[in-house]
Amino acid sequence: MTHLSISFAGDDFVLDISGALYWPGQQCLVVADLHFEKGSAFAAQAYRPLPPHDTAQTLMQLHEVIARYQPRQVICLGDSFHDAAASDRLNGGDLMRFRLLMDGCSWIWVTGNHDPAIPAILGGEVVERLESGNVVLQHDASAESGLIFGHFHPVGLVSSNGHLIRRRCFVLGQERLLLPAFGSYAGGLNVLDPAIARLFPEGYQVVLLGHQRMHRLLPRQLRNDTSYAMSRRLPER
Repeated sequence: MTHLSISFAGDDFVLDISGALYWPGQQCLVVADLHFEKGSAFAAQAYRPLPPHDTAQTLMQLHEVIARYQPRQVICLGDSFHDAAASDRLNGGDLMRFRLLMDGCSWIWVTGNHDPAIPAILGGEVVERLESGNVVLQHDASAESGLIFGHFHPVGLVSSNGHLIRRRCFVLGQERLLLPAFGSYAGGLNVLDPAIARLFPEGYQVVLLGHQRMHRLLPRQLRNDTSYAMSRRLPER
């Protein structure tokens, strides 16, 4: 399966294999932690070189998921830009891709810790959080019910045929829904880490994003990062 329909906070949602969340009742697509221009930020640091092509790749993935669902609105749940100067480093081609994407639907930027201010050059509406019915959308976690958020970049680690595989994932609890990072260079934090696990005291399920299908798992089916660190065969797949 490349998508999974769920009920959350009294409404229906679709978890997409891209890491995006679709809200059919609102015709709304939600993505978290795009981290545009992380590559160029790291490329400027000689000791942390990365190819500065992540923005183009993330925009291409975003274009594909928008084409798939054709939402009337896109909500970006914070840390859309890696730092305050990220928009200054956008090349002309990526800026044009932004504008083409944003022309087709309304766009809302939720601010995050990396981007407390969104560059005005891109347009769209800027908010700290959104509320709609029983649903709250914001960047970081809080004690509220019906919360959809990002910030933690969750990943799950599983053992398969003698190999450990690390993949981005959704984390679904009764009161909160944590989205994976959508950005190409975003990285991730193991869902078994206390920083994530403590946010779901009632328990949670994990929906792992594979190449061609999604996998719904329980925490007991996952491995912690001790296993990851001990293995020498761990490319992020």
